[in-house]
Amino acid sequence: MTSGLPVPEMREAAVYNLLGEIGITWSTIEHAPVFTVEESAGIYERLTGCHTKNLFLKDKKGGLWLAVVRSHLRVDLPALAKQLDAPRFSFGSAELLQATLGITPGSVTPFALMNDTAHRVTAVLDAAMLEETPLNFHPMRNDRTTSITPADLVRFVKATGHTPVIAQIPEKTG
Repeated sequence: MTSGLPVPEMREAAVYNLLGEIGITWSTIEHAPVFTVEESAGIYERLTGCHTKNLFLKDKKGGLWLAVVRSHLRVDLPALAKQLDAPRFSFGSAELLQATLGITPGSVTPFALMNDTAHRVTAVLDAAMLEETPLNFHPMRNDRTTSITPADLVRFVKATGHTPVIAQIPEKTG
């Protein structure tokens, strides 16, 4: 156990088990650990499809959100909060991330919704992202990238008991 979490191999195996249980096919590549979108750039050359980033957000009233968006998008958080009728957003702490999604910063992924059995987190999926295929995410460890189809992402989120909000994500300008 690291940081109170199962070891990466166990977290990864849990993702693949659930994908298999719900009939989703996937492919995974191994790579050096990456913690930021910038560090992921080298992976993009080896992997086709939409590269993503995941923003773990907390609103002013304590609501929790996971925004899954295209990696290059500069999200306008105030506009997104307004669009979702949520109080002002800030980033959730590492401790809250671990407590709700069972993951550490640098490995955030929509696959971690399977750990949110209390359904505290609202999943927000970038509508434009869902038009690209495949979609690429960490399988709850940051030295692997797993590819699935957009339809399978939505199926996965629903299989975890979450109802995804599909939104046009506002982008910062300037």
